[in-house]
Amino acid sequence: MNIMICCSKYFYEKIPEIKKALEKNGHSVNLPNSYDNPLMEEKMKQLSKDESILWKANMLRKDHENIIKNDAILVLNLEKKGQRNYIGGATFLEIAKAFELGKKIFLFNSIPENIFKDELVGINPIIINGNLSKIR
Repeated sequence: MNIMICCSKYFYEKIPEIKKALEKNGHSVNLPNSYDNPLMEEKMKQLSKDESILWKANMLRKDHENIIKNDAILVLNLEKKGQRNYIGGATFLEIAKAFELGKKIFLFNSIPENIFKDELVGINPIIINGNLSKIR
């Protein structure tokens, strides 16, 4: 299965270990847009407002292109600054795109108690509770 990993840039350090395990299970793994340069968004915010907006819009469009060529997404919803199972706005948009495109959606941990909870329940992702062997 072709799987795109989606998560906050704060979780990028966890990706190599998870990528390796997924590949060992026979999956092909695609990485988040800014994986090679996780601080690019912060750099772009220091440029002009228009340049920053253009960059962010291009990243959101690129999400669509990346998700469409995968069978599924794996959302790494880990703890961030005391928030359990964190899913931020950009990751939520990736989940919504995957849902609209009919892709399988796997959550590494359970649905968080946040503003997106009702929508995430409706999307009905497959919760794997950290068990990558549940991805099929």
